[in-house]
Amino acid sequence: MALPRTLILGGARSGKSTRAEQLFAGHDDVLYVATSGTREGDPEWAQRVDLHRERRPASWRTAETCDLVAVLDDRSDPAPVLIDCLALWLTTVMDECGAWDDAVWAADGERAVQRRCDGLAEAWRLTRRQVVAVSNEVGMGVVPATAAGRRFRDTLGRLNMAVAEASERVLLVVAGQVLTIKPPSV
Repeated sequence: MALPRTLILGGARSGKSTRAEQLFAGHDDVLYVATSGTREGDPEWAQRVDLHRERRPASWRTAETCDLVAVLDDRSDPAPVLIDCLALWLTTVMDECGAWDDAVWAADGERAVQRRCDGLAEAWRLTRRQVVAVSNEVGMGVVPATAAGRRFRDTLGRLNMAVAEASERVLLVVAGQVLTIKPPSV
């Protein structure tokens, strides 16, 4: 494996996506997995998506999906994978599980979300593909004012820990500067 499994963490607008893309500089064929989806009627979001697309080499492929387990399990595609990002993936998972609602969360939503997170972390651990995932570091920010916001932050924090544990390398991007949190073993 030319690149280890790498997790890149950072805050909003820290430069984490750009740094992730730089790790695959020189690769003609990269599968860029966009988990953001579309947001009808949100021109600012569309502009963000366009900026991401414009930065990528024309030879890279894009898959807009949240089925990350299938991507990580795919042994028929030798291309390296860049997943951007786990926070948006988790947002979709919580939407699908109805986990923003306090009653749903208490009934089975938390378990449903945790099963999906566990499945992703296991697929990440077992993948034979060259992979880089981007995620938001949420442990240094303010405490969200709502229960739903806190459960998202806490769940993403646990997901980041599980993926980091199964990664050979973890990087933190602050103000565009890369800090190595977990260097690859030699």
